[in-house]
Amino acid sequence: MMSCLQSWPEPVVRVQSLSDSGISVIPERYVKRMSDRPSSPTSEVSIPVIDLGDLCSDDRALSQATRDLLSTACCEWGFFQVVNHGVSHELIAWTRAAWREFFEMPAEVKQAYANEPNTYVGYGSRLGVEKGAKLDWSDYFFLNFLPLSVRDQEKWPTAPASCRELVGEYGEQLANLSGKLLKVLSVNLGLEEKYLEEAFGGEEVTADLRVNFYPKCPQPDLTLGLSPHSDPGGLTLLLPDPHVSGLQVLRGHNWFTVKPLPNAIIVNIGDQIQVLSNAIYKSVEHRVMVNSNKERLSIAFFYNPKGELAIEPAKQLITEDRPAIYAPKTFNEYRVAMRTKGACGKSLKSPPQ
Repeated sequence: MMSCLQSWPEPVVRVQSLSDSGISVIPERYVKRMSDRPSSPTSEVSIPVIDLGDLCSDDRALSQATRDLLSTACCEWGFFQVVNHGVSHELIAWTRAAWREFFEMPAEVKQAYANEPNTYVGYGSRLGVEKGAKLDWSDYFFLNFLPLSVRDQEKWPTAPASCRELVGEYGEQLANLSGKLLKVLSVNLGLEEKYLEEAFGGEEVTADLRVNFYPKCPQPDLTLGLSPHSDPGGLTLLLPDPHVSGLQVLRGHNWFTVKPLPNAIIVNIGDQIQVLSNAIYKSVEHRVMVNSNKERLSIAFFYNPKGELAIEPAKQLITEDRPAIYAPKTFNEYRVAMRTKGACGKSLKSPPQ
């Protein structure tokens, strides 16, 4: 499916090298159109916070109230933060530290992992292969985690020495958390508990990890770390930078900066769950701001359907009053747009009002 995307159309420039060079004016390739530039000031918002520990409470009222909060967050926000999520706080700190150490490595060490757009696996600095496209102010490291058949640890960094082991353990815990969340989302939709997981392919579900590095930028008012988009996949679990805010979500017609909680994981609904839920759950546009004084690092875990499976609205959610909004389409067919054009808004149509 992706065989047409074999190489980058232009020489790849590492954003971190631009930042470290001491430039005061960013290259034109990174300057966004006036309408796409970050607006200032923006409001800081606390997106819904879900205590996952309360889901298993012996207090049925508390457990149901937590499910209701989760449902409201998926329907109205498309974003929420989870605490008491079961992911080790120590593991979170170690994983962050390992990846920060990787991005502090000499350029030639990182360059050994340089990626190509046919898989995106490795060290990269752009999304999309359109020649002459505007670029985002960020570098990243992308790797496949699930299924095991595509997990190639030889392509994971060997420095720092702990990186591969930490990525493996962190990925396992995030995959477990993703599976648990899908069960709750299924039940909240009135579906069987395993519906969404099975729609994703069951044992053949896919998962990827992308570590985002946003270097300091001398003109943060002219560019973005990541352009507005909704995630094309199923469910995204984001470990944000604990010290520097940057993620913004679109609510109505306004952008709001997300204030992360310590050790919380930010979860957002992807386009495939919007399709499967027949737009009951919403995938929401978001973007990333950059900073002139501080660099940022975040770790995104993408839990997605098997690429060859047709994704369509659950039949149980199709009624005379709410017919199917989306035609069947595989995830591979769907994500080719982002792999061609990069982050470029939201392609799913909105449900009728």
